[in-house]
Amino acid sequence: MADQYAHSGDDKRPTEIPAIRWEEPPEGPVLVLLDQTRLPAEEVELVCTDAPALVEAIRSLAVRGAPLLGIAGAYGVALAAVRGFDVEEAAAALAGARPTAVNLAVGVRRAQSAHEEALAKGGDVGQAAAAALAAARQLHREDAEASGRMAEHGLALLDELLPGGGHRILTHCNTGSLVSGGEGTAFAVALAAHRTGRLRRLWVDETRPLLQGARLTAYEAARSGMAYTLLTDNAAGSLFAAGEVDAVLIGADRITADGSVANKVGSYPLAVLARYHHVPFIVVAPVTTVDLDTADGASIEVEQRPGHEVTEVTAPQVPVAGVEAGGGIPVAPLGTQAYNPAFDVTPSELVTAIVTEEGVVSPVTAEALAELCARSRRVAAG
Repeated sequence: MADQYAHSGDDKRPTEIPAIRWEEPPEGPVLVLLDQTRLPAEEVELVCTDAPALVEAIRSLAVRGAPLLGIAGAYGVALAAVRGFDVEEAAAALAGARPTAVNLAVGVRRAQSAHEEALAKGGDVGQAAAAALAAARQLHREDAEASGRMAEHGLALLDELLPGGGHRILTHCNTGSLVSGGEGTAFAVALAAHRTGRLRRLWVDETRPLLQGARLTAYEAARSGMAYTLLTDNAAGSLFAAGEVDAVLIGADRITADGSVANKVGSYPLAVLARYHHVPFIVVAPVTTVDLDTADGASIEVEQRPGHEVTEVTAPQVPVAGVEAGGGIPVAPLGTQAYNPAFDVTPSELVTAIVTEEGVVSPVTAEALAELCARSRRVAAG
């Protein structure tokens, strides 16, 4: 097997460049993103000067991952306000850039509400813009703090379910610092296990067709010195059958009122495999990902991605001899139609537990999720 073994010494950050940051150069405020489409070949930053540029970055997956999308959405509203653009128009465009990830709309609403409230109280446009920016920065801080608490709760749950350590964790897509204001969601739990000597192996699903596992999770695991192994998505079943998986940890883009979980396509088959093989299937996500306004999984709008992501293999962004950088290499006959949902939905009965910054929900029920959200609101208010 192609392996990467843990090394000794101090852990490196998964990336030296923040996934997102606000800057104020002389020519005006900008939002700076680590372009995730260029990883792992090179670390390149993308500078957004207005909301349309950020919308394009979101759609192209230069910035992605539920918690980070929320942060980006809030900063996008602030960017429009500070630069004097139409805030309502920017908010609508940002919130609709990717329909499945609820955090994006949550972040947009938070900054937009701060902006509107400042105006309603008699503030001028400058004060309203400052309020929107303050809301975005506060959300950014809160997400970083939530990441740390999720890691603590998740590691405690693993120790409860799998006493003795030596955890062999299978993960899907990317859930580390590239999707968060902190160290991530599911990946942060695995990282905590690594740092405390409890992680034996991180199994990294390749995550086709855009390879977020291979390009991003393996990148973060390598930089963190974790013991990891990359596998194609369709090899996961043989790992379960061989008894090589102790737990599955994934993130989420939306959790409905009944506990259904929308996550990167390929998550649902892992849940079915985990149930058959009696392996815990654990979802790690902040409370902002719980959407009590969406009743169940059937009510989730699942984003459909372009077919060329399936019928072509995208060439690396860095130049490769004989291939146009960023171009597609056909792997199917011209004209082939492709089914390419970005996400699938796992029903609550297949989810062992949902780990949030406010604690663990297990078993996953509508009542337990409603109480979790109510408790979170009380904490925020008090």
